[in-house]
Amino acid sequence: MTTAPTSADTGDLTADTWPIAVCMHGFARPGAAPLHDAPVERWDEVFGEVADLGFTALEIADNHIRPADLEPSRREELLAVAKQHGVEIISVHVQRQSVIHPTEGERNLAYAHRSIDAAAELGMSVFSTGLHHPFSEAQAKALWFWTAPGWKDPDDAETRALCVSRLRELGEHCASVGLPMSLEMYEDTYLGTADSSVQLVQEIGLDNVGLNPDIGNLVRLHRPIEDWREMHAKTLPYANYWHVKNYIRDEAGDGSWFTATPTSMELGLINYREVVRDAVALGFRGPFLMEQYGGDSLGVCATNMRYLKTLLPR
Repeated sequence: MTTAPTSADTGDLTADTWPIAVCMHGFARPGAAPLHDAPVERWDEVFGEVADLGFTALEIADNHIRPADLEPSRREELLAVAKQHGVEIISVHVQRQSVIHPTEGERNLAYAHRSIDAAAELGMSVFSTGLHHPFSEAQAKALWFWTAPGWKDPDDAETRALCVSRLRELGEHCASVGLPMSLEMYEDTYLGTADSSVQLVQEIGLDNVGLNPDIGNLVRLHRPIEDWREMHAKTLPYANYWHVKNYIRDEAGDGSWFTATPTSMELGLINYREVVRDAVALGFRGPFLMEQYGGDSLGVCATNMRYLKTLLPR
């Protein structure tokens, strides 16, 4: 059974030394060239803003920059500009590239392997992925994509076994280059409930493979959900990387309607003061990733970072 490392494994971390990274949602510019193809001067702006916000770490999401697909010279440029601003590229998050996609699964598996090699080359601390699929047409048109129906992993033993096999293969690759692999919880996939997520990690059975207990992905759904405390209680013992965000959620007592909108970590439904305390007590020592949708994403992430530091050991 995979569990989070203990403080004896990693040393004592404090609020001032705990790795806390920012996401890249706030760097998207409508109509601008993708960051992947942007000149180094644009990358310099990105890392400069990260540093100005008080962050010393950044997660590279592959919908913005794909380290696996960068030429060696471009990887060198990326690493150099990050170091210039004192920012660590802490992880690559491979998203919407499911290794069990019915037509692209093998291609996505090969891409994940290349992403692991790129992460190791760039000195990252985590390889992060999940079982997300590309947006459905309805999700692409919605104000908030989580309010529209998307992909659902099949309730099929053969497909799940394939999932376990391919994720184990990736986990073994990560172990060979000294990286943990973290699996992000996401609705309607085999990582869509607490029990299924824990079972998947247990089935993979590798010490370096754990969960990203991004319960915010589930709290925001406009449908009945599991209790957030119970989800955290089940998944935190397996956490090795953590996307943290929060939503204001409301629902009718008779189940006739549900709503959720993004907010800061402090104001939403999830009580992070409670779950961060529990995670640290259980031995969680992984990096945190500040994530926010809508509005001034970067500003809210910076606010959340300052709040999170008040919850961590001094």
